[in-house]
Amino acid sequence: MIKKPKNITKDPGIYLFKNTLQEVIYIGKAKNIAKRVASYFTKQPTQKIELLLSESVKVDTIPTSSEEEALHLEARLIKKYQPKFNILLKDGNPFSFIFFSEEKIPKMYLVRTKEKKGTYLGPFLQAKQARTVYNFLLNTFQLKICNQKIEHGCLEYHIGICSGSCRQNFNLDFYIFRLTLAQQILQKKSKETLKLLNDKIKEFSLALKFEQAQKISKYKEDLESIIQTVERLSSMPSKQTAKNSKHNLPLLIKIKQKLKLKHVPYVIDCFDISHLQGQFIVGACIRYVDGTPEKKSFRKFKIKTLTDQNDYAALQEIVQRRYKDHKNEPNLVIVDGGIGQINAIKPFIKSAELVGLAKREETIISSDLTMQIKLNPQLAEDALLLQIRDYTHHFAISYHRQKRTILPS
Repeated sequence: MIKKPKNITKDPGIYLFKNTLQEVIYIGKAKNIAKRVASYFTKQPTQKIELLLSESVKVDTIPTSSEEEALHLEARLIKKYQPKFNILLKDGNPFSFIFFSEEKIPKMYLVRTKEKKGTYLGPFLQAKQARTVYNFLLNTFQLKICNQKIEHGCLEYHIGICSGSCRQNFNLDFYIFRLTLAQQILQKKSKETLKLLNDKIKEFSLALKFEQAQKISKYKEDLESIIQTVERLSSMPSKQTAKNSKHNLPLLIKIKQKLKLKHVPYVIDCFDISHLQGQFIVGACIRYVDGTPEKKSFRKFKIKTLTDQNDYAALQEIVQRRYKDHKNEPNLVIVDGGIGQINAIKPFIKSAELVGLAKREETIISSDLTMQIKLNPQLAEDALLLQIRDYTHHFAISYHRQKRTILPS
């Protein structure tokens, strides 16, 4: 049985337990290798760890420059050596890919293995990140393929989700065009994407297909925002990062300084409203703690007091419900919107500081309306603020889609 090793590096990296045959039987990663390895040699180890130690004779280490690099290296080595004690990753691929197939009707899939012919983009180390990006592209470019056959299209087609594959006059060429847009955005081919959009607008205009030309123009108008959203969603904090509150402290301090806040925003809530032409009105609030999502504190709201569209009143309702009796307020509240949204909810927030984040201009507006700051997605602290806003927006939209059960009148 192995004895507690000495003089192990405190760097981040990988550690490998080996048996008498020098076979790798367990691989782990750590921010501090020495501290993590030492944790296996406790007075009361679990049954699994006790068995691991009984079969091990040495521990090798591979330092890395960062935790992220260690995460990648761990996944590759587990796949290579197939250690018997790595049950969670032993039988599967830890990566996720967004896959574009080469079928008669090509499709976009979220996969873990490369089994079929097509284009695989990724990898995404966190399945949650991959699914968020996948769903965003699926909905943005209306790429869902349904298995129904309905003359005038299914319900999801009429509310902008299904691609229209259910219809007899399904426009396959236009669908493939949108699928190509999604693929090029994932490949970060912004110039090629812009050229594709311009060519298609010209083609539709010459063919007098003005409705389709207008839709492509909207994609072009929103292209920069779509690309930035995909980038931010692709780099959402992982579970490993979320466990380390000190990791994001410098970003939170920078946010405090940039927004001239009184306190470091350790706890941030963000609110958004979603509806379809004033119907199925819902709201959402997500919470970030120490710069990472705290899902147990996410909240969904079905608007109870309104039957017609009134975003300000809807925001007032969900803020009052979220902070009933002024309990559980965060350090900072972000509202998706500008001056109107800030003024609407300001009376209902007692201790938290408040800012608005306008979507079109990507500008932060302070609660006293004296300061407007244009955000730069290339700065980590700005990217975090935009990520929180985007995460809330997609959380609200997802809940809104769940509530749509009939066609809007």
